[in-house]
Amino acid sequence: MNTDADDRWSLVVPLKPLARAKSRLTPSAGARLRPRLALAFAEDTVGAALACARVRDVTVVTDDPAAGAALAAVGARIEPDVPGAGLNAALAHGARVVRRERPAARVAALGADLPALRPDELARVLDTARQFPRAFLADAAEIGTTFLSAAPGVELEPAFGGPSRLRHLSTGAVEIRSAGVDSVRRDVDTGEDLAAARALGLGPRTAARWLPVAG
Repeated sequence: MNTDADDRWSLVVPLKPLARAKSRLTPSAGARLRPRLALAFAEDTVGAALACARVRDVTVVTDDPAAGAALAAVGARIEPDVPGAGLNAALAHGARVVRRERPAARVAALGADLPALRPDELARVLDTARQFPRAFLADAAEIGTTFLSAAPGVELEPAFGGPSRLRHLSTGAVEIRSAGVDSVRRDVDTGEDLAAARALGLGPRTAARWLPVAG
């Protein structure tokens, strides 16, 4: 039973150091713009998440000081990547940090590369996730994962990276198949992904950095 008076979600968002983030965007964006786009993606993701009525707070796990400062300005809590052992270790650490303060928290991991994210679509995903101990949303390619949730008292057990949809299924997480949540599934790794996100509608920071270049 959740004894927290505030039953909204705490989201955990992982972010690599910007110098290494989104390397597959280099052919489309160039080496100088790529890290700035990676930060813009994260800023738009966090901004949209915090605008969602179902979200209480967002913790960003990162060791990049510039990214941390920028995302703190958007409203995120910044947590150093103490494990330093990759994406899933960072997410598990972030979830533990949240639950040290709020043991009954509903926790969800969200990718940092959702520049078209819409608060109302995220709310639909979160409302569905409440029905299950653990639930996840596959990416647009239905290979990876953009979202993973854990109910109060349930471990997150993140298994992101590569073909993570099948890994999350194998751990017993329920796949969310809701319609009308394309922006929560549209992560961006390549120029083609960014074009698809643009078609959905980019967030303001990504649009400001990308549209003048893309034309």
